[in-house]
Amino acid sequence: MNILLLGANGQLGWELKRTAPSGIELTTCDFPKVDFTSSSSLQNCIQSAKPECIINVAAYTAVDEAEENQKLAYRINHIAVEEIVETCEQNDIFLVHISTDFVFNGNSCKPYSLEDNPDPISVYGLSKLNGEEAVKKLPDKNHLIIRTAWLYSSHGTNFVKTMLSLMKQKENLSVIDEQIGTPTWAFGLAEALWLAVQKQLTGIYHWTDAGVASWYDFAVAIQEEALNIGILEKTIPIYPVKSKVFQTLAERPFYSVLDKESFWKDLNIHPEHWRSQLRKMLKDLV
Repeated sequence: MNILLLGANGQLGWELKRTAPSGIELTTCDFPKVDFTSSSSLQNCIQSAKPECIINVAAYTAVDEAEENQKLAYRINHIAVEEIVETCEQNDIFLVHISTDFVFNGNSCKPYSLEDNPDPISVYGLSKLNGEEAVKKLPDKNHLIIRTAWLYSSHGTNFVKTMLSLMKQKENLSVIDEQIGTPTWAFGLAEALWLAVQKQLTGIYHWTDAGVASWYDFAVAIQEEALNIGILEKTIPIYPVKSKVFQTLAERPFYSVLDKESFWKDLNIHPEHWRSQLRKMLKDLV
């Protein structure tokens, strides 16, 4: 199968490249090879690749900056997706699109199901929801949407690598303890995505690793696991604090746990706990 990967330089794109199964002819595209703010650049990228399937992991993910750069956020997360959809429709191309937990408002007390109505509370979340709606204009048999949350990888910038850096520099850290979600190793998502493509799954699904944590819990686990394998040499105090301690431009969902049961069932896989996945990812950094 000839597949075009859009957003290949990000952490999920990087994991998709290193987990691509045999039999896949993978063409990768990202800035500066393609400019997602340019319709002609995007169309040229797709037309030259002549794919049977497009995997779109490109996104404007700077949540706070999106509040001030709304035009750019909507251009990449919505308008560019509409243009990709139009090309897929014209050429009978299957589209896999990655979305986010930020399409929900975070007011739930149980994992968000596929039946729950999205209600984003930030520009980023709304722009991603608009992208989802654009993808849904394709026939059901021609698209797959996967929502995910709290992604990290040994590649790129993310919470895990930021925490490790701060733990080496600081005498102590304060981390928010009232935002709840599930840390997700991008490697595991990449493997699940490839399996979903091979099984020809369609529609919309949720994916994260198993389990639940606050950002504070996640930070504590990062320090403990990193100490165990020698990435860190000393322990520093980590203090749980409320969100109001860190003023941000964008409002964050307080509860971002997603219900993944249907995806796990349809992929016929046993989910792995987020801490086990964290342990594996940290070994990539040794």
